[in-house]
Amino acid sequence: MPKTKLGRTSEQRKALLRNLATDLVVHERIETTEAKAKNLRPVVEKLITLGKRGDLHARRQAASYLRDAETEEGQNALQKLFSDIGPRFEERQGGYTRILKVGERKGDGAKTVIIELVD
Repeated sequence: MPKTKLGRTSEQRKALLRNLATDLVVHERIETTEAKAKNLRPVVEKLITLGKRGDLHARRQAASYLRDAETEEGQNALQKLFSDIGPRFEERQGGYTRILKVGERKGDGAKTVIIELVD
């Protein structure tokens, strides 16, 4: 369950989190608002845990959530999650993401942050 509703319907919120999670897996670092990042963190943590498991059921669960985004290397988000990100965090017991505060957005004053995967 998300922490807040983010001013959206449940379908819009789910689509937003799916897109943000896919972008974070592909790019490993995105800039967004603080509220969106705090809602995104548990989603991405669960996806990385699926990537660590690596079995067929985990792959299908992740595939049902992630979009078909391509990385610069030509692999899609699902392949990157299971071949690069999952093995990288094999020894880590959670805490795969970090939120860094950037400042306020010029237009509306929203607090912006960078959410990234921990190295």
